[in-house]
Amino acid sequence: MYVSFLQPNYVQLEKLGEGTYATVYKGRSRTTSEIVALKEIHLDAEEGTPSTAIREISLMKELKHVNIVRLHDVIHTESKLVLIFEYCEQDLKRYMDTHGDRGALPLNTVKNFTWQLLNGISFCHANRVLHRDLKPQNLLINRRGDLKIGDFGLARAFGVPVNTFSNEVVTLWYRAPDVLLGSRTYSTSIDIWSVGCIFAEMITGYPLFRGRDNNDQLVQIMKIVGTPSDATLQQIKMNSPEIQLKQPLSKHPKQPLHAIVPKAPRDAIALLEHLLQFEPNRRFDANEALAHPYFTSGPITPAVVAPNVSTSTASLALPARVAARANQASAAVQAQQQQQQQAAAAQQQAAAAQAQAQAQAQAQAQAQAQAQAQAQAQQAAMAQQQQYNMMLAEQARQQQQGYYADPAMQAQAQAQAAAQMQLAQAQAHAQAQAQARMDPNQQQYYMNNGQY
Repeated sequence: MYVSFLQPNYVQLEKLGEGTYATVYKGRSRTTSEIVALKEIHLDAEEGTPSTAIREISLMKELKHVNIVRLHDVIHTESKLVLIFEYCEQDLKRYMDTHGDRGALPLNTVKNFTWQLLNGISFCHANRVLHRDLKPQNLLINRRGDLKIGDFGLARAFGVPVNTFSNEVVTLWYRAPDVLLGSRTYSTSIDIWSVGCIFAEMITGYPLFRGRDNNDQLVQIMKIVGTPSDATLQQIKMNSPEIQLKQPLSKHPKQPLHAIVPKAPRDAIALLEHLLQFEPNRRFDANEALAHPYFTSGPITPAVVAPNVSTSTASLALPARVAARANQASAAVQAQQQQQQQAAAAQQQAAAAQAQAQAQAQAQAQAQAQAQAQAQAQQAAMAQQQQYNMMLAEQARQQQQGYYADPAMQAQAQAQAAAQMQLAQAQAHAQAQAQARMDPNQQQYYMNNGQY
């Protein structure tokens, strides 16, 4: 069985599941015979391709890691958009239901899966991507026991800090308290909190915080980690000024985690304490968690998956919630980036124009200085020539009147006139040299004639 628009690349096999925005099929590559998952997204004739699908495609093209589900291909027609993923037999929730003791997994498997999850999240964060919707249903397990992060429909590329994001992200039970308080400015810590929730759930077999709604979820968190101090709340509000508490938080003492997760070893409890910090800035990042003694003090044994595992497709379904808000936020971010690029280009043009104007002003000032120097030199030369002419005229007059009847006196007068003439020429030459230092063309002339 196959669908015509998938030819000649893929054969469509049985249907695995269907949601509001997507239908998931099991498929096979016609070229490699590899089993794949075909995520067929329904396209609305008016709204076009969902923003969540565009975001998922753009991010997953860049995220190639052993612990991130691989996007093989994208097939796009006027009516359908199909994402071809690597095939995983089940998600973590189904794995816990089928392999655990009432959902609780063996401690060596918990360590293995938590280590793989942190490796994948570390890679995402290193590439400036927040997943924003980590939960057991979005973590896929294949036959080899490899854990892979899937469903990047709510993921975001981020800068530090990340602004103007919706606070309706992450399934309620895995949502960080700062997001529950209304923070729209968050970073990698939002994913780390979700990792801590999943870590504890794999040990106990049930979700750690099970709230009915946003407010109740916050209460369930405070019943275990305690109500934050006023100083902690002020720090959170300082980093996220959009948080507005309508009423004081109910007071709850902190409970010892070893009483809440009694099966967890001591080093696992210590790591969990660092992941489930109420204040975002105090949570470990993924690399700090991977370096914790919980992982480094002993071996990490592989998880074994039975060959006849059943298939779950919850993590492949495109999330339907906040699609409109995600689209608006994405458009706002793109508009902001475009405005920033336009502003940067305008600044560059203004700086270039200013530099050009300064260069022109300097050239004009230099030309004026050269013209002034030339005029002064010409005036000095004319004055000296006039003085010399007057001296010659005076000598001629005196000679006519008989002042130089004595040949010796006449010779002395001529010598004085010659000396004055040489002095005038030397002064004119010195002024010409000074002018040459200001005029590159004259400078070269004097250098060529050995006079510079």
